[in-house]
Amino acid sequence: MNRTPLRKDVDPNDTWNLKDIFESDELWTAEYTALLDQTKNLSAFAGKLMENAETLLAYFQTEDDISLRLSKLYGYASCKSDEDTGNAFYQDMRGKAIRVYTAISSAGAFATPEILSIPDETLQSFYRNCPALETYRRTIYTIRRRKEHILSSECETLLAAANEMADTPDAIGSALRNADITYPDVTDSNGENHQLTDGSFVPLLESADQDFRKSVFQTYYKTIGEFKNTFAATLNGQFKQLMFYANARKYRSTLEAALDSHEIPVEVYHNLIDTVHANLDKMYDYVALRKKMLNTPELHIYDVYTPIVPEASAKISFEEAKETVLKALSCLGEDYTDLLKQGFNNRWIDVYENVGKRSGAYSSGNAYPHPYVLLNHKDNLDSMFTLAHEMGHALHSYHSCKNQPICTSDYVIFVAEVASTCNEVLLMRYLLKNTEDKKEKAYLINHFLDQFKGTVYRQTMFAEFELMMGKMAEAGEALTADILCKKYKELNELYFGPDMFLDEEIALEWARIPHFFYNYYVFQYATGFSAAVAIANRILSEGEQAVKDYKKFLSGGCSTDPISLLKIAGVDMSTPEPVNEALKVFADLLDEFRMLM
Repeated sequence: MNRTPLRKDVDPNDTWNLKDIFESDELWTAEYTALLDQTKNLSAFAGKLMENAETLLAYFQTEDDISLRLSKLYGYASCKSDEDTGNAFYQDMRGKAIRVYTAISSAGAFATPEILSIPDETLQSFYRNCPALETYRRTIYTIRRRKEHILSSECETLLAAANEMADTPDAIGSALRNADITYPDVTDSNGENHQLTDGSFVPLLESADQDFRKSVFQTYYKTIGEFKNTFAATLNGQFKQLMFYANARKYRSTLEAALDSHEIPVEVYHNLIDTVHANLDKMYDYVALRKKMLNTPELHIYDVYTPIVPEASAKISFEEAKETVLKALSCLGEDYTDLLKQGFNNRWIDVYENVGKRSGAYSSGNAYPHPYVLLNHKDNLDSMFTLAHEMGHALHSYHSCKNQPICTSDYVIFVAEVASTCNEVLLMRYLLKNTEDKKEKAYLINHFLDQFKGTVYRQTMFAEFELMMGKMAEAGEALTADILCKKYKELNELYFGPDMFLDEEIALEWARIPHFFYNYYVFQYATGFSAAVAIANRILSEGEQAVKDYKKFLSGGCSTDPISLLKIAGVDMSTPEPVNEALKVFADLLDEFRMLM
């Protein structure tokens, strides 16, 4: 049996090179100390932002400098702690990074109330007298648009000081999932043992052996179930802190508080759920087809990951995955693929799983000096798509940071999943175009259908569950393990339909989803996927102009609101149409798959 290696035994060439941020832990520590001292520089501006344009400009420039340094400080610490979540030294480093962030946030808490108190006429004269202040017009607007939700300087300082405490539920849940819980090995029909981890769970469920899949599924959730009350307590704490901030800022709900900070109308969230509900018949068709193709009297939840056309499955090494991704994304231009090569060849990526490494995959978002990507590559098709996905995030960050000033370089989460998913759609279109083999094409379509199922339907189900948790918390109801299990199973019944046999264990799945700590994040996977389908189709059908528009979007950061940014790329997310169009593609692919089989 292949054991997951310890971090120290991983080939350095398969790890990210964090020395591009800090050459050593000692240099990080020196910068940490220096940044703590920067609180004085920010505090020196207190009470002075209304004096003149030059002082206001100097404040923003100081804030930019500190923000860039903080991004590097936290980026290094976060990546280091994710390499091995059981490493106490780097967990402490991450905690220190959060503490310095909190200290600086507290020191600068005076700024928002002061900026809000500047009369409109005075602010307009500032712009006239100091053209350099135009760089921060968007930043000033985003502060002033939320005037009714901003508190006094003293209260803002108190809220900023609470940030570190508010991170506790997520930190506890992460430590529990990634460091403290270990799973028993599972044995297949040949007597071979397999190590079960968060990272190996889904790949093991891709096995063609249903009895083995069942064993993996039951073993995993039996272990998770032993900690269900602790997991529930972390989610209960998460929503209590969201309510605390929402109430303090005079929002009507935690959802409104989360979405308003990024200029997303609440209706977009509800429209997604309503539109997906109206298209559940397509999901039921998919489930019925999967049941038929697997030739099983009962389709179980643990049967949804195994390919319907297993004989077309192939091992795809990381080197092969990189080459294929480069070819698939060549339609975005040589400048784009050159950046991909730079990332592949210069250790931007941490490739394989090791003991204690954070599960899943992500792009760091910190693009100074360049982005970093965490993978847990498994030499399969899904991992190749994950590579394309995360490099989409990475190059979105790269383009925004290169083309925007620091103050508008950080795009909001609503558009965060568009570039990543657009890469996946382009990869799928490339693979389908370059094969005439019916079985291979059927396998690829199956994978694409699974992407729709997992990204539009599943993430919308998660979004509905998160909305339900928020409403319960706001009504004063405790989020206990029993009620969470009951509600989660009911949602599975709704989304999978009559042909899915719902094993009792699926009621515990909420406990393994870290995204429920991301403050109404998951719905954007579904909206992002829908937007990405439209953008990818436009790129492939219209060519150069569509690519130019897309790169303007990638370079936009947060220079305008996210709905307007997506309109640059040709998509209007203020309507349900992109979601409807995406699910029509899902239905068409389902029909094509039936014809192939």
